[in-house]
Amino acid sequence: MGGVQRVTARNARFQQWQALLTNRNKRSRAREFLVQGVRPITLALEHGWPVRVLLYDAERSLSHWAGQLLRDSTGVERLAMAPELLAELGEKNETPPELVAVVGIPADDLDRITVGDGFLGVLFDRPTSPGNIGSIIRSADAFGADGLIVTGHAADVYDPKSVRASTGSLFALPAVRVPSQREVEVWLDRERAAGRPVTVVGTDEHGETALYDFDFTGGPVLLLIGNETTGLSSGWRERCDRTLSIPMSGSASSLNAANAATAVLYEAARQRALQARESGRVVLPGQAGQAAGKHH
Repeated sequence: MGGVQRVTARNARFQQWQALLTNRNKRSRAREFLVQGVRPITLALEHGWPVRVLLYDAERSLSHWAGQLLRDSTGVERLAMAPELLAELGEKNETPPELVAVVGIPADDLDRITVGDGFLGVLFDRPTSPGNIGSIIRSADAFGADGLIVTGHAADVYDPKSVRASTGSLFALPAVRVPSQREVEVWLDRERAAGRPVTVVGTDEHGETALYDFDFTGGPVLLLIGNETTGLSSGWRERCDRTLSIPMSGSASSLNAANAATAVLYEAARQRALQARESGRVVLPGQAGQAAGKHH
């Protein structure tokens, strides 16, 4: 890749990229964030995300995968970077990542989330941990959900910890940030008017129904997960059509928010896959949402 531009000093562009790691306001203004590693970058490109810059180690022999990705990324600016600078953007103390990408942030538009007859969505209310956001995105993607909504004053979906925890699923699953419950209510009302009434289901250790006693095959479902410390807001508690508890044994009284979401998503996928199998349809792992009428 002869004749490429190189970044060898902490110039203005480098400082701008570095700020994307730590400064949420800078990410919001630039509408950009950093993605580290070949697999997440590959998924970003495959799913049509706007990859604006690809940064790679000027002194390292790249893997076939990384080299091919660089060659195939037409229309994307490619810059060779001094290894110590790339390591800073990769946030690793030892070997820097092969690639770091600067990727555009899509609009926070609830219409990015498609509601079909078998819709399964997740809403995370005021999360404080970006790692939990990424973990829930990963689980939602794995178990066939259609999207994640993050509401209220919350950690950022595009924080590097969230992006890493999602292991690339962020690019396969719509994740939309909205300021408050009100925007979601308008969206739910619109879906109901279009003939798609969504059942709103909250998780709570004192929930009225045990998780395995709730029927996830009866239509569109939005699963609510509350703040890690305080749980769901009073407004969301009042809005729930049903509240579910996760039966547990042992000394633990509750689960981490991401673990609780994963348990519920698995049960929903299990029920929907079982229903599809009993009706004579073959369902592959991760296709429970499609089997229940999921549309893209």
